[in-house]
Amino acid sequence: MAVEIAPEAVQLDLIKLSAITDEPQQQLYVLNFLTSIERLVERLDADGASAYQLFVQRELLKVIQLTVPAPTRLTRNILGRCFSGVFSKGDRKLLYDSVNELVGIINGGKDKDVRTKHAAAHCLGEIFAVAGDSAISVSTFACSSLLKLLKNSGNNCGVRSTTLRAMGNVFKLLGPMADESIARDIWKSARNAAAGDKAAVVQASALQCLEDMLKSTPYFTTLQDYEKLQASILKAFDTQSANVRRAAASCLALTLVQAYSTDPEMLINKNLKKAKKVKRSSVALEDDDRVVMERPGSPAPSKKTVVRMALSLDEILRQLSGQYTKTTTPPRVRAGIAQTYVEVMMRFGTSIVESNYATISNHLLVKLLSSPVITANRFRLLTTRKYVRVILEEVIGQRLLGETGQLNAARTLVNDTIKDYPQVIKDKPEPSKHTLIGALHALSSLIKALGSATTGIQDAIRDGLLQVIQHPNYSVQITTSWCLRAFVMAIPSQLLPILTICMNNVNRELTQLTTRRPLSTETIRRCTGYANGLAAAISTAPVQPLYASVDVTSRILSMATNLLKSSGEYELRISSTQIQVAWIIIGGLMALGPNFVKIHLSQLLLLWKNALPKPLAKDSTTERSMLELSFLAHVRECALGSILSFLEFNHRLLTTDVSKRIAAMLQNSTLFLNGLPSRKTTDDVTQLLQQSLQLLDFDLMVRRRVLQCYVKLVKLSHAEAVQANLLTIAVSFFADPEKYTPSSLSTAIATASNFESLWEIADNYAYGVTSCVKGYDVDAFAFEGRGSKKTIKHWMTRDSPDARIEDSLHTPVIGSIEHDSVNLYLSDPQGEEASPAPPATAVVNSAIDLFTALLPIQQPKVQESILEQIATFLASNTLQRDPGRKAAMTVNVAVALLGVTKLTVSGEVPGANLSAPSVLKIISELLQGFVVLPDPFVRNIAYEALGRLCSIGGNNFTGNIIKWLVDTVVNNRDPNARAGSAVALGCIHSHVGGMAAGFHLKTIVGILMSLSSDPHPIVHFWALEGLARTIDSAGLTFSGYVSSTMGMLSQLYVAETHNAEVSSLATSNLELELPTTGILVRCIDSLIGVLGPELQDMSKVRELILTMVDQFLKESDNLTVMEALRCLEHFSMFALGHVDVTRYLKMLHQGLGSDDGEMRNVAVDGLYQLLKAHAERILKTADPKLEEQLWITLDENPTHEGVRNIVRNWMGQTGITKTGEWVDRCQMVMTKTVERKGGLAVHEVPKPTGGTTTDLNDEEVAGMAGNEAESKPTGQEPLRWQVRTFAIELLGELLSLSAEELARNPESPLQQRLLEKIGDIIKMAFSASTANVVDLRIGGLRIIDQVLKMFGHTADPDFPDAPLLEQYQAQIGSALTPAFAVDSSPELATQAVNVGAAFIATGIVKDIDRMGRILKLVTQALENFSTDAENASIGDLKGLSSNAQVMVKMAVLRAWAELQVASLEQSYLVDVVKPHITTLAPMWLSSLREFARLRFEPDISAGGSGSSSIGGSIETIYAALNRETLLGFYQDSWLKLVDAIASLIEQDSQFVFDALDGKSSPPGAVMSTTQPRDDINYRDEPVAFFFVLFGIAFEALVARPGVDSLATKEQTLEILLALKKILHPSVCGHAIYQDTIFSETMDLLDRLVLTEGLAVQSAIVDIARALCVEHPAARKKGGKDAKSADGLTEEIDQLFELTRLIVLVLAGLLPNLVDLKTQIRQQLSDEATNLIRVSLDALVDAAEVFPAVIRMDLYASILHVFTTIFGTGVCQSDVVPRSLPIFKRFITILTKGSSKNDADLVVMQARSCLSSIMRVLEHAKIRGEVGIPCVRNTLMAATIVVTAGVNILPTNEEHLPKLCDQILSSLDDPLTSTIAVQCTRSLVMSSPKTACDQEIIRNLLPKLINFVTTTTPSTPATGAVCAILTTFARTLFGETQMQVAISLFVPMLLERARIDGTPEVGRETATRLLELAQTDQNAFKAVVANLDARQRTYMEEVLRSNVAGPRREVVVGSGQPSIALKMNFG
Repeated sequence: MAVEIAPEAVQLDLIKLSAITDEPQQQLYVLNFLTSIERLVERLDADGASAYQLFVQRELLKVIQLTVPAPTRLTRNILGRCFSGVFSKGDRKLLYDSVNELVGIINGGKDKDVRTKHAAAHCLGEIFAVAGDSAISVSTFACSSLLKLLKNSGNNCGVRSTTLRAMGNVFKLLGPMADESIARDIWKSARNAAAGDKAAVVQASALQCLEDMLKSTPYFTTLQDYEKLQASILKAFDTQSANVRRAAASCLALTLVQAYSTDPEMLINKNLKKAKKVKRSSVALEDDDRVVMERPGSPAPSKKTVVRMALSLDEILRQLSGQYTKTTTPPRVRAGIAQTYVEVMMRFGTSIVESNYATISNHLLVKLLSSPVITANRFRLLTTRKYVRVILEEVIGQRLLGETGQLNAARTLVNDTIKDYPQVIKDKPEPSKHTLIGALHALSSLIKALGSATTGIQDAIRDGLLQVIQHPNYSVQITTSWCLRAFVMAIPSQLLPILTICMNNVNRELTQLTTRRPLSTETIRRCTGYANGLAAAISTAPVQPLYASVDVTSRILSMATNLLKSSGEYELRISSTQIQVAWIIIGGLMALGPNFVKIHLSQLLLLWKNALPKPLAKDSTTERSMLELSFLAHVRECALGSILSFLEFNHRLLTTDVSKRIAAMLQNSTLFLNGLPSRKTTDDVTQLLQQSLQLLDFDLMVRRRVLQCYVKLVKLSHAEAVQANLLTIAVSFFADPEKYTPSSLSTAIATASNFESLWEIADNYAYGVTSCVKGYDVDAFAFEGRGSKKTIKHWMTRDSPDARIEDSLHTPVIGSIEHDSVNLYLSDPQGEEASPAPPATAVVNSAIDLFTALLPIQQPKVQESILEQIATFLASNTLQRDPGRKAAMTVNVAVALLGVTKLTVSGEVPGANLSAPSVLKIISELLQGFVVLPDPFVRNIAYEALGRLCSIGGNNFTGNIIKWLVDTVVNNRDPNARAGSAVALGCIHSHVGGMAAGFHLKTIVGILMSLSSDPHPIVHFWALEGLARTIDSAGLTFSGYVSSTMGMLSQLYVAETHNAEVSSLATSNLELELPTTGILVRCIDSLIGVLGPELQDMSKVRELILTMVDQFLKESDNLTVMEALRCLEHFSMFALGHVDVTRYLKMLHQGLGSDDGEMRNVAVDGLYQLLKAHAERILKTADPKLEEQLWITLDENPTHEGVRNIVRNWMGQTGITKTGEWVDRCQMVMTKTVERKGGLAVHEVPKPTGGTTTDLNDEEVAGMAGNEAESKPTGQEPLRWQVRTFAIELLGELLSLSAEELARNPESPLQQRLLEKIGDIIKMAFSASTANVVDLRIGGLRIIDQVLKMFGHTADPDFPDAPLLEQYQAQIGSALTPAFAVDSSPELATQAVNVGAAFIATGIVKDIDRMGRILKLVTQALENFSTDAENASIGDLKGLSSNAQVMVKMAVLRAWAELQVASLEQSYLVDVVKPHITTLAPMWLSSLREFARLRFEPDISAGGSGSSSIGGSIETIYAALNRETLLGFYQDSWLKLVDAIASLIEQDSQFVFDALDGKSSPPGAVMSTTQPRDDINYRDEPVAFFFVLFGIAFEALVARPGVDSLATKEQTLEILLALKKILHPSVCGHAIYQDTIFSETMDLLDRLVLTEGLAVQSAIVDIARALCVEHPAARKKGGKDAKSADGLTEEIDQLFELTRLIVLVLAGLLPNLVDLKTQIRQQLSDEATNLIRVSLDALVDAAEVFPAVIRMDLYASILHVFTTIFGTGVCQSDVVPRSLPIFKRFITILTKGSSKNDADLVVMQARSCLSSIMRVLEHAKIRGEVGIPCVRNTLMAATIVVTAGVNILPTNEEHLPKLCDQILSSLDDPLTSTIAVQCTRSLVMSSPKTACDQEIIRNLLPKLINFVTTTTPSTPATGAVCAILTTFARTLFGETQMQVAISLFVPMLLERARIDGTPEVGRETATRLLELAQTDQNAFKAVVANLDARQRTYMEEVLRSNVAGPRREVVVGSGQPSIALKMNFG
């Protein structure tokens, strides 16, 4: 439907425009108008576009022809998009008119403004790009006009560029319909422009034009065209511009890919005429790679047939390598060719690359890397190796290959390259060392990407690597070692085999070395190869301790130390090899950490001291030969390498003494180096220790190592014990103009006349420049940690393959792993490969690091002198003749000063200070000199340092620096100086910050805004960079400048001066390299941060920002689009309501699918931000394919945390409400397949299967995995295993979320939703647990474990009698089986054991015979570990390391412990566990003992003199090494083991006591040396294992939860419950009551009571009660109450402590027990109420244990507790009713159990108690209705005092009448009458009656009769009282008593009936009268006879009316005659 908009809405108001006088404002006005038109066009549909076509066209042409303002680049772009939009949607009726109009403008005369022609040319190109196929007839005319414009615009770069792009666009849709002659003219012009135009933007556009023509037209496919094009492109490659190189690479790649053919006929027929020549050149090709294969020329134009150039893949690659390997090819061209390789691979796509991987890898590794031209130059070789790695690893290995492709590629590399060394097949030559290095790098990259999936080819890889590690070349050995390390990290089970093989091979080779003559160089080299492999592999052991072996480690160390000791017995070369091998191995062992090293530290220090002695007198070095000196230097370098490794991993051992010793050794090494002769090279081969290394090389390597060690030492011990002149030495290495090693190449270049740039010197040394500077990035310094996030990373730095290749052009020093082999074990095993700099550069780097660390902590005078020395060096006259060295020194000094300021600002070193004025002055002068230099990289370092320096220097210093910078801007017209000053201002503001910076804000902003408008690209770009930094750091203080800044930024964007399409050549080239548009976006992004939520209110600024960002997003430059997306991300955080979310999501979707990794990351960040709060709502508006794209993105980059976080966050929001969808989603990921074709991934999403539980049957288990395999189409593969593992993790998280929700809300519908999907969940878990990747298997078993825990007890909805999971028993059993296979892992086996036990314990199957293989697996696991066999295995999983054995064993024991605990509730488990208990109990106890030993025994001291002098087994010696690893396993299991033991104690099983007492032990275990006596009395002595159990539990409770604690806070309750059972008297005896143990335990329980929750307090009360009841004093109580108080003191103290614990719990809940004034306001929970009840109960029990001497005092306290509770308001509803039974029990004990001696005390306490209760009762009565609950409770309590036990109150007790009165008054109140009746019954019916009871009756009876007879109308209470009195009458004895009672009660009953008169009361009265008559007939008759006539008559009426009919006879009792009632009583 067309958009209804009036035509006037799209009309440009020229009058309004002319009224604006300011041109920038005019441009903004036009921009606003055009954006409104563009928005209109975007919203139009096809009909709308046709309808509005005329209006839009007219207005657009009007804008094009404006002279003021003339169209600018932004205007042109919008105009082009509008034309494009209209003609791509509409009917194109105005197409010809539009084209003719535009062509007319282009052909306009000279009077026509060139900018108008420029705009018309652009628009013409855009129209043809979308509608060219409808304008064929005018295309030739248009092309001719464009060609004419191109020729006539020689001086205008922008017009030439636009014209060329427009000509390319013309051909996009014309294709073969284009005119060939005009096409060839344009082709020629574009080719010439690409090759020779000086404007980079024109070259790039020309290349784009060529690419468009190649894509669209068939005219340029001949060999001749290709050769001409290639010549042009090679020229284009050799340009300064990276953009041009990228465009040229793309164009060349397209040409080659289009020529690709696999058709044999095409490849044969194309060379028919010149077959012989081709054959000759083919032969030549084999001889010399650099000869390019000749191709036949294209046919003559007269012939109709054109032979299309056809090339095979190999020929395409040769075309590139032929140019690359020419000697004359410059570096830029090589970089361009490398980018072409990347483009070719990307264009070929996955399928071609995957199927031809062998060809491609062989070409790159052999033709490129092994070409003599490349290998002849070291820098060229390293550069090429870098390029090959980018192509082979990043582009092919990571981007293009899927998981299967990666596996095949790894297999290809191993079989086709690596295994060819040594030569196996005669016809197949041995690969060169360079080929092997490249292949090994590629293999290690593939192994890292594949991870656990490498398992399938692990044997081939291992064998191949162990073959190649013998290679004589050192670089190959180091690379192989690195690859071995990556391999061991991916397949940890290979660690032990590789260590063993390498160690044995080292031993073998060394034996051959010392016995075989003559000496073999190859044997020497093989030794070092194996040693490096061994060190690299063993350094991974700390990361994967399960797979390491203490035994192998100790043997390796012994071998190394023995080598060092025996090395003096052999000649120098053999000795040097032995020493080198030993120190390499020791260096690797240092990575095992302080727990290993401390055992051998003293021995190591001695070995180091011997290797690094103090040198002899100076003249002695002159007497030594070069060979001897080389040997001495080599020894030192190797020993220092191991010291460096020690310092890296063992800083905990670096005491002051060790630091001093190492510092002394380093000083000795420095002295040795200083004593070396000045001549360090020789041509005499016999004097060389190693053929390729001179003494100079050894000197450099030792210096590097000394400096590296010093850096580490200073960092760890803050310069203690460091020699004084170290700073001077460090400075001389990086800033001395004389002290560097000029190479031949750099010397040749270094004449002052032709030196251009330091960064382009290709000799890998570059005058000794540091390698820390990588373009605009600066590496982190040593004090920050290499590779840390503290690296200064510039926003312009890109990370794409193209950018990586481009970076090499300004990287003069390229690192490689062989430059420093210690990185094999020093670098992070899970990080990227280290690329250390060459030794000479490493010396400079380390010197800078040392300077950085030392200078800030020196005295100001020392700092000043050192800095003066640096300034003097820089001003040296010799540098005038050596500009290269000066440039290098400048970079070095700038980096050093940056490091110094970073360290000082960071505050990491307490004493760091640079604030002395003289020091600040020198540093600032140096930096001021650097800030204005032309080199942008140096400027970048300088202003970063200057900003930090100002934050150190203070306000005055900052003010002076800012003044200087402002003056520089004003006075210095040099663009570089102004640019440097501008960014420096921004840096100062960002680092100074706060009010200090705010003071200068106005000045800084004014200068920067002024410079931003400067037309010079360098000035305005860097000024905008400074402005962005200022805005970021200013925050809200910048808000006053927002509007003006935003206005300026928009003007700059619209203006023609700030882009690459300007007319000026120099400006255009600079603009192309400096992305001004990108920095404009960053400024706007910063402004969004300033505005924040205010964006919602500031409509004008907001709309301008949105308009600008919208335009930025439509730019063709990726960098700008990325920054704009970031901008929009931040904007959406503050004003999401103003963002077009649908459109934004579409852009993010496109970004996710981008080939650019950085663009993908930006899109992921934006999506995460958008979905963070409302994922479901946002995704409803998105394309349905967005979710699929997310999974594809994750598949392409499986470790991408951003995508994972998006999915996790989404699931966190909707997992509970849409559980079924998430289960389906996880299933989709598990089964999703991907087919890659031609570079485009075609993904199919299978429909998730239904979630019915009947999908899986036991019989289908065998087919579950098979069906999946069959369903996959050929050529398709599942998503990578990492993605599927993530899906399984998600499913686990979903189940965890669901479990938490169900725990909170058991009635949730979530349960039903999960039950519907249980079949799918188990199917997924089964699929995962039978996969070929261990990680996936573990994930699958975890899901099964969760399902068992959640649904184990759930009934099947269809069959309620059967468990839901019973039908899945077979699947679960099958899922467990692979966990015990050969290719399993200890973690997997552990998980499987846990799942098996969980299944058995759940009770899904209760019949042992039906438990099948699951029970069998768990039982076999126990049997395997029940003997202490050295090589215990589980299933087929053998060869476990000792650590892994412990892990699996503990899992097995824990599983059985869980079964034992569960057997207490599940009776069927008794039969499962019982047969094994005799085996298990001792194993549990021995494991706990081992745990206690590991946990509590102190680490073995390092005081011994090395391993040789330490006694004991290896396991004992290295206990500390394994301690942390093993503790983790025990930590997870100990509580279950303790629970199991405790449950056995509770069952009172005899054998468990035998086990506890050490009477039985596991088979093979060592028996305790001190066997306990057989007749142990468990009541007195603890069992042998008591202290182990008690100690572990105690430690777990006493430790603060954290890293090193035994248990989590949540486990405290479980531990206490276990402790309660451990403290059973049959286990602990009297041990717990020993003074120390008891007091410590009480302190612990005290703390827990005060800090833990109610459940824990309840457990503590139970423990305290049990300890009281079982106390020795309780057992002695019988006859020893009369014992003296002194003898009881200790026991009483303990009992008091226990009682105090109980009271402490009560006091915590009821603070008013301690302080009566405390008010308790909050209601007590049900849990708290129960705890009070339990505590009171325990308190009453505890009181009984106390000796009689003090029991009465305790009774008084307890009574106080009760009365306080009775008087507490919040206790009335729940607490008091639950406490009254306990109170009754206590009163009974008190009154009945007291001795006669205490009678008076008891009476007194009872009276006091009654008094207190009555007082509470009276207060409650006063409070009215609020106090009713209290009235009820106190009435009952008072009655209990009187009636419970024996009533010991005196008859004259004053409160008894009061009590009676209160009861009577309560009878009147309906709210209290029920309780009052109960109290009345208790008082009246008490028996036997004491004197007091009788007194109560005397008092109460008249009042009750009065109550009954006077209460009108009658109430239930009166009836109840009548019933009580009637019953009371029946309890009386004697005729007199009976007669009196009846005489009282009969009139009472009649009077009540008369007064009330209701039938109900009448019936009740009749019943009561009959009861009285039954009691004593004679007495009744007598009483009736004495009644007056009226009463008798009334009585007769009552009885007659209520005892009639069926009720006439009343059965008195069994066998009694009926009473025949007379109706006449006369």
